[in-house]
Amino acid sequence: MSLKTSPVNIDTPNRNVSPGRPRPTLRDRYGDRAFNIAATAILLLSILAVVYPLYFIVIASVSDPNAIYEGKVWLFPSGVTFEGYQRIFADSRIWNGLGNTVIYTVLGTAISVTTILCGAYALSRKDMPGRKILMLLFVITMFFDGGLITKYLVVRDLGMLNTVWAVVLPGAVGVWNLIIARSFFEHTIPNELREAAQMDGATDFKFFFKMVLPLSKPLIMLMVMIHVVAQWNSFFDALIFLNDDSKYPLQLVLRNILIQSDVSSTGTTGGDIQSYAAAQRIAELTKYAMIVVSSLPLMIALPFMQKHFTKGAMIGAVK
Repeated sequence: MSLKTSPVNIDTPNRNVSPGRPRPTLRDRYGDRAFNIAATAILLLSILAVVYPLYFIVIASVSDPNAIYEGKVWLFPSGVTFEGYQRIFADSRIWNGLGNTVIYTVLGTAISVTTILCGAYALSRKDMPGRKILMLLFVITMFFDGGLITKYLVVRDLGMLNTVWAVVLPGAVGVWNLIIARSFFEHTIPNELREAAQMDGATDFKFFFKMVLPLSKPLIMLMVMIHVVAQWNSFFDALIFLNDDSKYPLQLVLRNILIQSDVSSTGTTGGDIQSYAAAQRIAELTKYAMIVVSSLPLMIALPFMQKHFTKGAMIGAVK
């Protein structure tokens, strides 16, 4: 008895064996790596574009203006001098303006955040009568404005000219911030929580202060940071509504000092070259030093509030 065996074709694949994983293509092997490298490079360039101007202002404020004109100041200061800072801090108007700015910032932020939180929570309540009409009136003010003359007449008729209220009250409620806060309350504070609090005997005021506000810390920090920055950098309302130099905020004081420095540098006669050069040098030193002085407090405070600020911004934007 003979056994016959059929020839086996080694070129034919065995169909009972599952094929292995396909070989990765060039795109699969290097696509993610190339994307990560490109994204990292773009982010680094963006950071450099934001950080370097700030760094340049700092080193220019302590450098010789002649070295700046000659292009010698790139990464490190040249001809270090603190004359600009000495002239600024020797001026009593700076300290007076700094005190006024602190008052305007603290008072204006407290008023704005309080009114926005209270108004937004009231507008977020579905049982509030006429809330859609009130919200429509607020939104209309975002697109239609009476103008500067009308605003000035209102402030004058209310007797707020040349007072602190003329700086902190006209722009106390930002409609966009009100919308963000209302949306936050609508999607973060459930009605079941309010109903449970009412069953326990809590009034609307007690529920707002004891439960809503503690749950809204990211939103509160976001509103505080927005209004602190806005109030600190504000000078236009003070320029329009204030007549007393002793009530000027820091930004307006620095603006006036810079204008005076430019006028004094350009007002010298053409024959007095040394006086013109000295005045121009002082004006340049003062300009860079004033930018640092006006920006440094916010740059110091921002890192301590960055965590809550980012969380509040994300919640307000998504909701």
